[in-house]
Amino acid sequence: MLRTIMLRTISSRVTLFAAFALLLPSCTSLSPESRLRAGLVEAGLAPEMAGCMAPRMTGRLSIMQLRKLQSLASLRKSHSPDMTVDRLLHKVRALGDPEILAVTSAAALRCAF
Repeated sequence: MLRTIMLRTISSRVTLFAAFALLLPSCTSLSPESRLRAGLVEAGLAPEMAGCMAPRMTGRLSIMQLRKLQSLASLRKSHSPDMTVDRLLHKVRALGDPEILAVTSAAALRCAF
């Protein structure tokens, strides 16, 4: 009987630990949308524009394409002014991926009005 109680206690602890381990990454990691929004802001885009564009873009681009966009954040120089949509599209065009350019252009157009 004591052995059964101990096995149940151990089993419930293992289950609890496994559930906690599965939930922890969801709390600590950022969604692709929030990462893209932060990257666009870091690249110099206005926060309002980045907040409007990010949800429109994340659903249409692959993870690899979103990673390509991450490189834009490192292009901003600290002494340069805020990035305009025109400058952003010019830099996106330089990535060489027509789908990224199309999705970014469409999101920028919808968010401009």
